[in-house]
Amino acid sequence: MHIDNNQLLRFTTAGSVDDGKSTLIGRLLYDSKAIFEDQLAAVENTSKKKGHEGVDLALFTDGLRDEREQGITIDVAYRYFTTPKRKFIIADTPGHIQYTRNMVTGASTANAALILIDARHGVIEQTKRHAFIASLLQIPHIIVCVNKMDLVDYSEAVYEKIINQFEEFSSKLYVKDIQFLPISALDGDNVVNRSKNMDWYQGAPLLHTLEHMHISSDLNKIDARFPVQTVLRPQREGYIDYRGYAGRVASGIFRPGDDVVILPSGFPSKIKSIDTHDGPLEEIFAPMSASITLEDDIDISRGDMIVKANNKPTAVQEFDAMLCWLNNAAARSRAKYTILHTSNEQKAMIKEVLYKIDINTYSREEEDKELKMNDIARIKIRTTRPLMIDEYRDNRITGSFVLIDDATHETVAAGMIL
Repeated sequence: MHIDNNQLLRFTTAGSVDDGKSTLIGRLLYDSKAIFEDQLAAVENTSKKKGHEGVDLALFTDGLRDEREQGITIDVAYRYFTTPKRKFIIADTPGHIQYTRNMVTGASTANAALILIDARHGVIEQTKRHAFIASLLQIPHIIVCVNKMDLVDYSEAVYEKIINQFEEFSSKLYVKDIQFLPISALDGDNVVNRSKNMDWYQGAPLLHTLEHMHISSDLNKIDARFPVQTVLRPQREGYIDYRGYAGRVASGIFRPGDDVVILPSGFPSKIKSIDTHDGPLEEIFAPMSASITLEDDIDISRGDMIVKANNKPTAVQEFDAMLCWLNNAAARSRAKYTILHTSNEQKAMIKEVLYKIDINTYSREEEDKELKMNDIARIKIRTTRPLMIDEYRDNRITGSFVLIDDATHETVAAGMIL
């Protein structure tokens, strides 16, 4: 199996407050030699001040001072590291219920989610909540790390019991790929190196699992979608008649000669050339950026979409979506918002809240329909002009949107189209 050495894997971590997420990331960075010496020195100093023996690995990820002082993670901390096999971006997200929105933000672009479970406590309410959000966001791969195995004497029976507990409720969720790993982040068992204490576990350690996870099929290569961000008219010598449509491929593959349709106008054309800063290309696919020129002179502007003639998204002004409310202020009924969907910007209104979801029990709340911070609800939305949409489960880019409050210019909600 060919592994692209430059392939980028984004993963997010989730677990309740003291499950050791930050320690696990610290251990990954430390054991894979991805920490600068000055970072290491600073963390060693703080660890000494706090009276820890050795290095407090959690301090590598808690970037905010409040987080370091209180020993909790509040915001989404992004960490970048690379091994000879792959590049990684980690979104370390908070475990507290009041930071559900931060978890949604950190996980929205992830290929994989690491869900941590404390071996002593097993599956708790927060574990279910994190698994639910991971499945709601359609994260393709979930790795359940049963941490602190050192505190349960590396017991295989405890580990098996937790897997059974997890599978009991995860069978109700829509998740393609779930793997389980027994680890001790503090001691490094099965994180980067194999554990000598758990010879009953035959699988690979976590880093190996992340390096060899098959992610190229996570991209949607079937539905060709190219949202236009801007029109390029250089007006300089050699490019007097050049008219290119610049943007980033949301999904699918485009090649010169392809029959395409421009939405929402519906005009057909053919791709003449695909140009980039480094010269013309014979094909582009997600998430590459390029400029497309067409055989015909068509009026195209920002927010339009170039798609294949035989595979089009749906153009609609009203649709259902799962919405995560991100703002401190509650949603106002029938208020006007600006909706951002790919490069398209329209006015929109939340027409109806159908039900909220209690993310601890997965049950529907049909009485209280007021959207407050961290609420997740199924809603009906109406826009002033049609959007070219796909279902979120088919296409995470053309299936998602954000809402902006026109009065305050704050991003108030993120949505997944059903």
